[in-house]
Amino acid sequence: MEVQERILDKAFSLFRQFGTRSITMDDIALKMGLSKKTLYAHFTDKDDLVFQSVSGFIHNIHQECLANKQRSKDAIDEMFLVMEMIDKRLRNINPVIMLDLQKYHAKAFQAFLDYQQQDLAAMIKENLERGIHDGLYRPDLNISILVNYRIQGCTASFQPENFPGEHDMDKVQKVLLENFLYGVASSKGYKLIEKYKQLSQNI
Repeated sequence: MEVQERILDKAFSLFRQFGTRSITMDDIALKMGLSKKTLYAHFTDKDDLVFQSVSGFIHNIHQECLANKQRSKDAIDEMFLVMEMIDKRLRNINPVIMLDLQKYHAKAFQAFLDYQQQDLAAMIKENLERGIHDGLYRPDLNISILVNYRIQGCTASFQPENFPGEHDMDKVQKVLLENFLYGVASSKGYKLIEKYKQLSQNI
């Protein structure tokens, strides 16, 4: 399992930099100093390797989001922790990876869509309900529409044509999330956002 995990780590590192289409099994074997036979002993083919590496990335993000929810002081603090996670997880990731998944790796792309529509949607919904309950978000919010709106915002950053001239996907994600947060906040929540922003800038 240790070898398999190392292969997954290296493969996803290459995929996130260059996309999946331009990286071959030969490239991965060469970078790791392994034979292709070793790769195929752990993965059926490249499609299987892409699926498992993307699934692992999604799992790690989900686990971190759950941990952030548990340690956050409130709904807004949870969102700031998400912004920190985005900065760490999405920094320098090439948005072409999503196009490659959609065109060439249907199973991996479906795993991403399933995560969005199930786990991510549930976390956004719970955060909105938490914020409303604590008076940090406006009580008149249409939760179902805002959940889908937020999911679409997450997807939009993976499509470079939506943000001409912007190449930092993590930056786009953070700007979209921050503005979403301002949009749902009550006056009490707005003040708390400003407080957390100030604290984060002083770190």
